[in-house]
Amino acid sequence: MTPEICVKSLRSCREYFDRSSRCLSEEDSTFSPAEGMITTAQVVAHVAQTIDWFLEGAFRPEGFDLDFESHWQKVLPVTSLAEARAWLNRSFDQAIELFGSKNSEELMERLPAGPVMGEAPRFAVIGAIEDHTAHHRGALTVYSRLRGHVPTMPYMDE
Repeated sequence: MTPEICVKSLRSCREYFDRSSRCLSEEDSTFSPAEGMITTAQVVAHVAQTIDWFLEGAFRPEGFDLDFESHWQKVLPVTSLAEARAWLNRSFDQAIELFGSKNSEELMERLPAGPVMGEAPRFAVIGAIEDHTAHHRGALTVYSRLRGHVPTMPYMDE
């Protein structure tokens, strides 16, 4: 795996997420499909936080922080889609910068043993970021349609 391939994958992942969710506006920030579900802004914040979590887990000696309750405590207060998107952009920027700064040997180094991707090569978190982001962009397309919006097909230029 090369840094260039990692960066290209992260840029595509960001673009697909942006295309799928750009029909949502600040007015949609606090929408949730049902009581007890997270809001539009919280979904985007969760995606951002999870990118940060994957980066941290891939590059710190102790691996992934499994205190998920504390992670949610940072997402739940988010009420602005603009704020959540800014966080997401910072997270993608950091991921692109980090993976772009590594060489192939560093990307092949093994993750710490553990329950999350134990001993996979570091670059494997790119696929996990893509999967997780795709899952939530799919959820946001449902949110969008429930709000009367038509999301853009993510894989086609407009």
